[in-house]
Amino acid sequence: MTGLLPDDKKISGEKVNKKYKENITTEEIAACELSWFKGEIVVVDNLNTYYEVFPKLLGSDLLGFDTETKPTFKKGQKNSVSLIQLSTDNLACLFRINKIGIPQELSDLLSDPSVKKAGVAVHDDIRFLEGVKKFTPNGFIDLQNFVRDYGIQSSGLKKLTAIILGFRISKRQQVTDWEAEQLTEAQQIYAATDAWVCHQIYRKLVNGHAV
Repeated sequence: MTGLLPDDKKISGEKVNKKYKENITTEEIAACELSWFKGEIVVVDNLNTYYEVFPKLLGSDLLGFDTETKPTFKKGQKNSVSLIQLSTDNLACLFRINKIGIPQELSDLLSDPSVKKAGVAVHDDIRFLEGVKKFTPNGFIDLQNFVRDYGIQSSGLKKLTAIILGFRISKRQQVTDWEAEQLTEAQQIYAATDAWVCHQIYRKLVNGHAV
């Protein structure tokens, strides 16, 4: 996909970092301490809130990125993306695009090559977002590819979090109604955590430390 940063691709001849385990078992993950995002979470479900909080993301050169979609239980049916999550170290913005769409400033941020957006399986996320609004994706880093340069073969956010950050995240809220009138506290924490750990994984791999 166009728009991925060079560091999302394997550099020929680069020495693979063997600091991390290649894989991790379910039992090993279960033995890790459970953790979650403990910073500020802002649910953006109207334009007033959007214009108030969006500037707080500007100036960050790295954001954790994820999306959520209302589940469907009918074969072959796929719902539109309900939520875009963008996170810094201590702020997670949950943009309810089923309510506000994708405003131009948000679209511009997703197209900005100077801002890294780290996530898992971002190709699928982008494809579904383009069904909501056409934009030119830039600056996205797919951690499933990026971690291979560090000798990690596992994929999936739960495994990558345990291997790289050393704690366990809950996925209990994954299959819940992301278009409910109000998101529950548990949904908000889940959504914020998924974006935040992507931010932390990338930063730890590149800089050797997270928060």
